[in-house]
Amino acid sequence: MSRNAFVVSLAVADLVVAIYPYPLVLTAIFHDGWIAGYIHCQISGFLMGLSVIGSIFNITGIAINRYCYICHSLQYDKLFSNKNTVCYVILVWVLTTLAIVPNWFVESLQYDPRVYSCTFAQSVSSLYTITVVVVHFILPISIVTYCYLRIWVLVIQVRKRVKPDNRLKIKPHDFRNFLTMFVVFVLFAVCWAPLNLIGLAVAVNPRLGLAIPEWLFTASYFMAYFNSCLNAVIYGVLNNNFRKEYKRIVMAIFKLRC
Repeated sequence: MSRNAFVVSLAVADLVVAIYPYPLVLTAIFHDGWIAGYIHCQISGFLMGLSVIGSIFNITGIAINRYCYICHSLQYDKLFSNKNTVCYVILVWVLTTLAIVPNWFVESLQYDPRVYSCTFAQSVSSLYTITVVVVHFILPISIVTYCYLRIWVLVIQVRKRVKPDNRLKIKPHDFRNFLTMFVVFVLFAVCWAPLNLIGLAVAVNPRLGLAIPEWLFTASYFMAYFNSCLNAVIYGVLNNNFRKEYKRIVMAIFKLRC
């Protein structure tokens, strides 16, 4: 359970935007403006933020879990018992909610016509934007990077060792699972880095806001939005179990149509 709990939680974070905010974004695109009203705008922006922060916090949880499993295997069962894992996942979502709530107090959830979305307005407060980027992106990315670097160092050391009796056992399926989640992390960082770096740059020097081309800002947003669609593809490409289930679902759909 402990190995998959954060993965399921990450999938929930991805589904949050697919169920509510993204359909409203499509509606805004088709009507060339927001027609759903203020309340739906606030709910959409809140859920969008919940999904993003939930994703990076869950990715951080996955990295810490993998780090403990591979680098501290003797303590792993105690640290990530079923009870503890449930508590960790709940903690992730409590922290995610606490992280997004301040947006309502600073009134930063606004409709942006450039991306047809109700989202976090980076121009509301420079200090708040810097805090958001550091706490929601830079800090988690740093923790995840540290965990995966330690894992890669250990994996390389294990592969270089000659004596079998001194060799730390890393099972092939454990390595594949680690590789899958590592790719998920890398793509998340790549997709979200441009938007966060633009926000940080503008917060530090507001004059840069006028110098940044609108197409670059828009592209960075839609890169970030696209990330929610990628995880399911990654699971299918790199994980045999997911690939089998995808095939079973597709076959079941075809049978229903026939």
